[in-house]
Amino acid sequence: MTGGVFISFEGIDGAGKSTHIAPLAELLRAQGRTVVLTREPGGTPLAEKIRALALNEAMDPLAEALLMFAARRDHLQQVIEPALAAGHVVMSDRFTDATFAYQGGGRGFDLAVLGQLEQLVQALPQGGLRQPDLTLLFELAPEVAAQRLAGVRAPDKFESQPVAFFRKVAAGYDARARQQPARFVRIAADRPRDAVWEDVLAAVRGKGWLQ
Repeated sequence: MTGGVFISFEGIDGAGKSTHIAPLAELLRAQGRTVVLTREPGGTPLAEKIRALALNEAMDPLAEALLMFAARRDHLQQVIEPALAAGHVVMSDRFTDATFAYQGGGRGFDLAVLGQLEQLVQALPQGGLRQPDLTLLFELAPEVAAQRLAGVRAPDKFESQPVAFFRKVAAGYDARARQQPARFVRIAADRPRDAVWEDVLAAVRGKGWLQ
């Protein structure tokens, strides 16, 4: 592996995806790769300001979706594309699939409009769209995720949503994975951490990115 690689970590809040990002980054760094760890919404000074608004302020679904894609555009321009062009590994805690899951599935916002925004924001000069090379989708029953999150920290406006909301989000993720199965690896997140970690490693090894 010498070229740039883009890996995204997805799943409902409480699925445990964030637990495995740093260890995977350390493994790749030990093999000589430069790894850029980032997140969405966020990843740049501007996008982090947008994140604070999107996660805490009340707004209608269209405004929320526009903010997510505005943050994503800056993230792509300032962090993701330069890192990939330099041959680095970019690992992001969420990317566009989260917008389709949360705003599309959870909020019930028009998926066709989200698709138009995706085409606009993620278009590549050479054609096509910037998408992750691999998306690890951590799947967990919303009821279990809610138990994991209970009392951990003060919830943002998404984390404080009822279980029914997260069922819709999970369905949104499932639909997205069915539409683009080539880049998704589904990981059962209701097992011990070590078992989940082995699946993460297997997915990355399967791409030839780990010795």
